[in-house]
Amino acid sequence: MLYPEVVGPRNGWLGGDGDGWERGPYWIDGLLPLAHLLGDEQLLKKAERWVEWTLIHQRADGYLGPIPFKEPPTPEAGLQRGKRRDWWPKMVMLKVLQQHYMATGDQRVIDALTRYFQFQLRELPTTPLGHWTFWGNRRGADNLLVVYWLYNITGEPFLLELGELIHEQTHPYTRIFLERGDIALHGPFNEKQWTAKDATAYPFHCVNLAQGMKAPIIYSQRDASPKYLRAVRKAFDDLKELHGQPHGLFGGDEALHGRQLTRGSELCTATEMMFSLEKIIEITGEMEFADRLELIAFNVLASQINDDCLTRQYFQLANQVKVTHATRNFYNNEPDRLVFGLLSGYPCCTCNLNQAWPKLTQHTWMASADGGLATVVYAPSRVTARVGKNQRQVTVTEITDYPFRDLVRFEVDADDPVQFPLHLRIPGWCETPQIRVNGELTEPPVQNGAVILDRTWSSGDAVNLRLPMKLKDSRWHENSVGFQRGPLVYALKIEEHWQDKGDYLEVFPESPWNYALIEDSLADLSENFRVVETVTVAANPWNLKNAPLKIQTQGIRLSEWTTYKDDAGPIPWGPQPRPPDANPEPITLIPFGCTTLRISAFPTVH
Repeated sequence: MLYPEVVGPRNGWLGGDGDGWERGPYWIDGLLPLAHLLGDEQLLKKAERWVEWTLIHQRADGYLGPIPFKEPPTPEAGLQRGKRRDWWPKMVMLKVLQQHYMATGDQRVIDALTRYFQFQLRELPTTPLGHWTFWGNRRGADNLLVVYWLYNITGEPFLLELGELIHEQTHPYTRIFLERGDIALHGPFNEKQWTAKDATAYPFHCVNLAQGMKAPIIYSQRDASPKYLRAVRKAFDDLKELHGQPHGLFGGDEALHGRQLTRGSELCTATEMMFSLEKIIEITGEMEFADRLELIAFNVLASQINDDCLTRQYFQLANQVKVTHATRNFYNNEPDRLVFGLLSGYPCCTCNLNQAWPKLTQHTWMASADGGLATVVYAPSRVTARVGKNQRQVTVTEITDYPFRDLVRFEVDADDPVQFPLHLRIPGWCETPQIRVNGELTEPPVQNGAVILDRTWSSGDAVNLRLPMKLKDSRWHENSVGFQRGPLVYALKIEEHWQDKGDYLEVFPESPWNYALIEDSLADLSENFRVVETVTVAANPWNLKNAPLKIQTQGIRLSEWTTYKDDAGPIPWGPQPRPPDANPEPITLIPFGCTTLRISAFPTVH
């Protein structure tokens, strides 16, 4: 399956007269790190065409990207001309070039970025970030993070001056989050205000917000005030209270849209929120944000992309009982917004989805400020790095079936003994972590969400980290109840029937979905909810067939809870009296990321 607007020879980022905006850079922003992680020469050739064209065709004045049209002959071409000049898609290509340099050491990137940032310093006073489209104003942190990254390499003073200019021209996220958070994150969305000079009292576009969450932290590298971290924490709290969903994101389809369980969540929101969290963790070292990162990756992302990665949903729902071509109660409510397809909804998600897993892989491990290594996201992996005072090389292999199992094993390989601190993240949901080094139990204190094993390591050393997972319940819209165990959210298992409609796929339920839970059963989750593990974890666990875990409990069918325009109707506020003719039935919950159809927040009955 191809998306000709991106891969075709007329793409503006390859010198053609076609698309010259965000979609090509989006695609390469995921393809390039994936190619390097896999060492795949075919993928590298695909990605490097874009890098080479961008570097070779940089203008003498420093401009990067598709050549702007001089005299657009039609109004449509005029729009394309503006988009070709727009600052926003350049920000994505800046990340591509940054990653290319980090993988190859290509000095041309440093030269090209230096010249481009000199160009920005000259041009931004008269054509600011929001001049061509407002996206550049909302997403300026993506520009700023590469400016600061380059400064850390070259030390050029003009980059700090440019950083201040970019910060001033970027949407004032810190002020909004701190001073007007509750207002800015609540209320009806007004498209006319998108370009207002000070549009701080209306809700955000969902992807802009996901990208903007990192803006205060990116700037905090320049200004060490604690207000920036405080602002981000407050924004996350406000989001959960006013728009939160059980899966860790928020109702935003495309605007922020409240806590109802049939409000959509855009795929680009997941990928960009993951990247924002990765940068927040990288800069602050605050491990609490890794819990949020895993929640989105192992639940939202895993469920919104089909197994073959060739189709995806533009929006998904926390309570999703049909995936059909139908108008829904979204802000952006065209009928193709929920179906699985290559180009359904807006094709931005088709191009942007592939950055999510590679970028997560890039951030599973990080260097620590004390010369050691830090685990951030637990997953099967291997890292080779230079550590300790003498920068000795060490390889650590991580073996685990996390997030489905609670054991993570680390095996060390080094030519000679080497002293360095190994930071192991302890998730906030884990109450009783257990650590054994070469079989011996150790109990270092948990500080800032991590323990530090500072010792001399030799080849053959091994660490077993056990993170016991306890089932916990939480309350959502209309006092509905959701469940999380470890980093995984759980949802009702609903049998699926897929229908191929040509350009898209629809999914229909083959088993009942309208269950309430028994309120009294929540008093003792360990007694009334039985966790069952499969013998092994499949290579691709993220589907109904291969779900590695299930939770068995009982539910009550609510005959009055029916579909409304192909969605689950308004969720009954609970707890309510049990229907006199309804008897408990066995039901099964499985990880949210393994579902396509689901109920992840249940009503309850007495």
